[in-house]
Amino acid sequence: MNDTLNPILHRVETLLERLEALLPPAPRSPDWDTASAFRWCGSAKPERLRRIARPLTLRLEDIRCLDRQKEAIDRNTRQFLAGYPANNVLLWGSRGTGKSSLIKALLHQYQAQGLRLIEVERQHLVELPDILDCLDGRPEKFVLYCDDLSFEADDGSYKNLKAVLEGSLAGLSPNVLVYATSNRRHLLPEFLQENQQARHLDGEIHHGEAVEEKVSLSERFGLWLSFHPFTQDQYLEIVRYWLEQLGSLPDDFEPVRLLALRFALERGSRSGRVAAQFARDWCGRTRLEQQPGA
Repeated sequence: MNDTLNPILHRVETLLERLEALLPPAPRSPDWDTASAFRWCGSAKPERLRRIARPLTLRLEDIRCLDRQKEAIDRNTRQFLAGYPANNVLLWGSRGTGKSSLIKALLHQYQAQGLRLIEVERQHLVELPDILDCLDGRPEKFVLYCDDLSFEADDGSYKNLKAVLEGSLAGLSPNVLVYATSNRRHLLPEFLQENQQARHLDGEIHHGEAVEEKVSLSERFGLWLSFHPFTQDQYLEIVRYWLEQLGSLPDDFEPVRLLALRFALERGSRSGRVAAQFARDWCGRTRLEQQPGA
């Protein structure tokens, strides 16, 4: 009897070994001690959380002309790190005004206190429960960073984010917050006909279902921070700051001022991003021209 079973068992073991070889490798655990910034690559990848080797280094003092926004998100983050109640944050408004830079500066400021940043792209929001499972029970404090977040009208994936924020039985872990940036306050496109569906009842305005659905997502962020285009004076202040940081602030700023304004005009934006780009361009160009034989 055993002689009959042995070949069968051998074939079963061989088949199991072949099947195991076809299975994806087990996910590798990230090294939380040697890195502070990570990118979620997907649940199916062996390295689901990939270490970002050289995260952008910005200091909070590098964020200019945004004192109100900076104070609010810094306080919220310090509450979070101290183990006190804190809110998920939506930073919305004009492009290039410092929304993403502010979050990156928080990482630089507080990574020594256990803050970790995990970048999550929109297409991976359906995997938020898997991300939370990876972070559950860890001593560090994690900010899930969703940059330039927006959804199209027919995109239902926003419901996953809405459920995790404040709709699911599970919810977020106490060591996780979501900080999202967007050009849209309500994260979804708004159409004129949706406002026309509003009703006037007993002196109150009741929005249509489409508007209520869109507002319900952004309302799950407890802290809203708005970012508006900079004035000309603010733009020039940021230009001066970055030229000074680069060691290239001239004694006579007027010629540089005119070039900086022309630079912004050509790009159609007086933003902090454009100010930093001009400072790098002017600094590099003038130093190159000063080289012997240039």
